[in-house]
Amino acid sequence: MYAVIYITAKDAAQAKHIARKLVEERLAACANIIEKVTSFYWWRGKIEEDEEAFIILKTLREKVPAVVKRVKELHSYEVPEVIALEIVDGSEDYLSWLAEETGT
Repeated sequence: MYAVIYITAKDAAQAKHIARKLVEERLAACANIIEKVTSFYWWRGKIEEDEEAFIILKTLREKVPAVVKRVKELHSYEVPEVIALEIVDGSEDYLSWLAEETGT
């Protein structure tokens, strides 16, 4: 019923823009940003290393497709990372708040 979504962004400014939009639009109840992470990844046949920002969103599983669509609209990357993980358990108070703030 609930999900955590991981998104990387090119920098803290882009991460803040994306996070704010997703929360404002009630696609997520909460967003946390880690401003500097080092990422290693394959891109076009070679390993890249970049400094990026990391967004952690909390939302409902049913909103994941809408989050993915919106991130693609807001993001500068050709293939933005948007990975959803199911929340299997947690604080009932927190999960109730999450549901309330995302419109359920």
